[in-house]
Amino acid sequence: MKFKTRLIVTFLTIILLPLVLACTAFLCIGGYLTKGQEEYGLRNSDYNLLIDPTLASKIISDRVLFEVKGILEGDSYELENIDRLSQINESIEDKSSYILVRKQDEIYYTGNELAAGQIFDKLPDFQGENIGQEPDQSFYYSDMKKLVSQMDFYFPDGSEGSFFIITRANFVLSRKLFVDMAIAIMVILIFTSLFLTNWISRGVFVPINQLNIAMQNIAEGNLEYMLPDKGDSEIGELYRNYEDMRLRLKESTDEKIFAEKQNKELVSNISHDLKTPITAIKGYVEGIMDGVADTPEKMDKYIRTIYNKANDMDRLINELTVYSGIDSNRIPYHFHRINVSEYFGDCIEEVGLDLESKNIELNYSNLVAPDTVIIADPEQLKRVINNIIGNSVKYLHKEKGEIDIRILDEIDSIRVEIEDNGKGIAAKDLPKIFERFYRSDASRNSSQGGSGIGLSIVKKIVEDHGGYIWATSKEEEGTCMHFVIRKYQEAE
Repeated sequence: MKFKTRLIVTFLTIILLPLVLACTAFLCIGGYLTKGQEEYGLRNSDYNLLIDPTLASKIISDRVLFEVKGILEGDSYELENIDRLSQINESIEDKSSYILVRKQDEIYYTGNELAAGQIFDKLPDFQGENIGQEPDQSFYYSDMKKLVSQMDFYFPDGSEGSFFIITRANFVLSRKLFVDMAIAIMVILIFTSLFLTNWISRGVFVPINQLNIAMQNIAEGNLEYMLPDKGDSEIGELYRNYEDMRLRLKESTDEKIFAEKQNKELVSNISHDLKTPITAIKGYVEGIMDGVADTPEKMDKYIRTIYNKANDMDRLINELTVYSGIDSNRIPYHFHRINVSEYFGDCIEEVGLDLESKNIELNYSNLVAPDTVIIADPEQLKRVINNIIGNSVKYLHKEKGEIDIRILDEIDSIRVEIEDNGKGIAAKDLPKIFERFYRSDASRNSSQGGSGIGLSIVKKIVEDHGGYIWATSKEEEGTCMHFVIRKYQEAE
């Protein structure tokens, strides 16, 4: 859930939930209290008794007066019976009420001596003419908050008597409602606060703590700590951004570690491969200096060997330079429109002289139209051909070595095949030969040498030309390199 929606829900919950729960609590408590007062004769469906203590007191008084009237109709001597009056008083004591019976101008009985002494002088006079005619009277004394209900009668000896029910207006039912509602509101507010706190905590603080732990793991170098998906909320978006950052950092770190490993391997390979020709050059130069090359033939052989070893060193340095360009994506390209037949014809002529000196037969066939044109960098494409042929020559261990170069027409592209009859490549090694520094012969004492980056350079150059390259091979039969480059077509 988004923060904006969460805030709106929180705002509505703070307003509506306590209101709804308070109304519900009022109805439940009011219903319970009203039902509990049925024994007092208080039956009222509109909750007036809960909020109008005067009305409640009047109902209680009327009930007791009705009981007293029944006593008078049966036997008026009952009102002279102190025990009977005590029973009536006890029945209303828990309703903040008591009775007072006046005989002539004196208190005959009261259920509360102290309170009766304070109000006795203010009680209304005897109204004998209304006995049996007018309804009973009620008076409210606001200064004392007392409701007084009066019923006049005559004692059996003819003395004037008045029966009073005196009730405090702050009726116990109202106090109980107030206390219960106060408790209910406190419970409601506590419940609402706990609910919202828990909801916000689970929705905001817990995810933020999880994100904080995740960032601590990142700071400590642990890039494997993952966060779960949190949907479409801001937290979910934050989690996804963290995951993207973590994966990029992990990828960058892995690449850095891999690059460092490759650089170390490159330095080791180049050091070894440079040491071999340098050692040979030093040996032959020392032979010349010591007079070992004492004939023109030996001198020519020594000088030619030194020249070849110097070329090997130059080739290794060039490969290192190109590798540096590959690693930083800064290989310099100068693309031109190239006629396929003319370009490959010149390449074959140049390569053929070198292969002939090594007693390797070169076969060339061109099956594309004479006017076929491609867009390519001549120097970099020549590097591709030379690296592939150089790799083939390196692993030719037969008396009669052969290299076949074929140019095939693929409708929209041309395909170049360079095949040798060398020792081939094992099936398990074939998918890896274009990886940097990979060698099927891991021994550093191998006579072939090489930096192990030649074919990775080939792959990079071909792909930068918009083409692709692959290899097929059979052990002890030979290897064939295939690469495809699109033809140049004039825009219509």
